[in-house]
Amino acid sequence: MNKGKKYLEALKQVDQTKTYGVEEAIELAIKTSYAKFDETVELHVKLGVDGRQADQQVRGVVVLPAGTGKKLKVLVIAKGDKADEATKAGADYVGAEEIVAKIAGQNWLDFDVCITTPDMMGIIGRVAKVLGPKGLMPNPKSGTVTNDIAKAIADVKAGKVEYRLEKNNIVHCPIGKVSFGKEKLLQNYNALIDALTRAKPAAAKGTYFRSISLATTMGPGIKIA
Repeated sequence: MNKGKKYLEALKQVDQTKTYGVEEAIELAIKTSYAKFDETVELHVKLGVDGRQADQQVRGVVVLPAGTGKKLKVLVIAKGDKADEATKAGADYVGAEEIVAKIAGQNWLDFDVCITTPDMMGIIGRVAKVLGPKGLMPNPKSGTVTNDIAKAIADVKAGKVEYRLEKNNIVHCPIGKVSFGKEKLLQNYNALIDALTRAKPAAAKGTYFRSISLATTMGPGIKIA
C-alpha cells in the first residue's frame, strides 16, 4: 500500500531501530501528527500470554484520568426506577423492549456504549449477534451489566475504556487525543499500564510486557522502551 507524502515525512522523524522513553515517545507522537483533525493516540501492547488459554485472558476497564476526548453516546436498556435513574444520570437513550426491537429490525446502532441491568439480559440476548461483533454487547466484566446505572454512566462519561486481548496477544487501547498535550497523555498512559499490570494472569509465564508502542490515528508507530 502506498503511503502519503505527509506520512512519509512523519516517518522520517521516527527512528524505527530505537525504543523511546515514554515522555519522549508521546512528544514525538504529537510532533508527527499531521492530520487536519484531532487524532487519537492509541497504545499497542503485546503481552506475554497465550490468549488461546482461558486462564490467560486479559480484559477489564480503566477510567482514564484525563478522559478520552470523545463524547460517547450511552444507551441504557432498563425499566421502571432504573430507567428513570438512567435518564437523570444523563443517558442519551433509554428504553427496553422497544429499543431492542429497533436494534433488531432497523439495525439501529447510533450509540457507543450499551449499559443494562442484570434482569434485562434475557431480552438483550435477542440482539447479541448484532451487538457482539460491534463490541457493544453489555458485559459484567466491563461494568456495563449493573444495577448501579448512575455510576456506570458517570464512569463512561468520565473516560472509562475497555481493554481486551485481541489477536496475536495484543491489547489496543486509546489514551486520548493529540490536543491533550504530553502531561494528560502521560497520565492516561500510566493509568492503562497500571491496569494491565494488575490484570496479569497468574498463569502467565516469562516477560509480561513484550513490546509497547503508540501511534496517532494517521501517524507511524513509535516503540517504547
